[in-house]
Amino acid sequence: MRRLQVDPVTLDALREFGNIGAGHAATALSTLLGGRVKMSVTDARLCPFSEIVDVVGGGETIVAAVFIRIFGTISGNMFVLMSLPSADRLLERLLERLLPAPRKAQEYTELEQSAIAEVGNILSGAYVAAISDLCGISLNQSIPAVAIDMAAALLDIGLMMSGDEENQAILISTSLVHDGNNIDAYFFLLPDLDGTEVLLDILRGKIRHG
Repeated sequence: MRRLQVDPVTLDALREFGNIGAGHAATALSTLLGGRVKMSVTDARLCPFSEIVDVVGGGETIVAAVFIRIFGTISGNMFVLMSLPSADRLLERLLERLLPAPRKAQEYTELEQSAIAEVGNILSGAYVAAISDLCGISLNQSIPAVAIDMAAALLDIGLMMSGDEENQAILISTSLVHDGNNIDAYFFLLPDLDGTEVLLDILRGKIRHG
């Protein structure tokens, strides 16, 4: 797959997409967590799928991952990744109790994993809505699946599904602040086939024409 050109218009389009998604997510998470949520985009760019593990701290880093399949005008895979400290801070707010730390991946309960899946579902839904709003296309998403494991093991699944390690994902890195707690989350969108180029062409057009 040829590398897509990343020019100033493309970067503006990705930032706009990220900011709109973060706005949707902050509103939804404010209701879920109770109280004001401030959510900002710290990075928005194209990232080769083979390099995602470096973004989250390396292949052996244990992360909480939520996987969602999107389908409609554009189909593809979405991942929401959080470090375990960020996931635990989030869980403490949702479950209203302190959690032991550090913990091993297998020590996360079914309730805790369900809570992480719900947050991932909200975050992914926010970005699906952002794509729909910006591009004027219809998209739906699957029920979220959650796993806690090494980043390399989790992302190998996505790589197998994409079929091309040079495929480029849209990366949106976010920082969420609620009640003094900072929670970092990484959102990756990997459209099928030439979907990334199609999506970027639509976004560029929207940016150019206001």
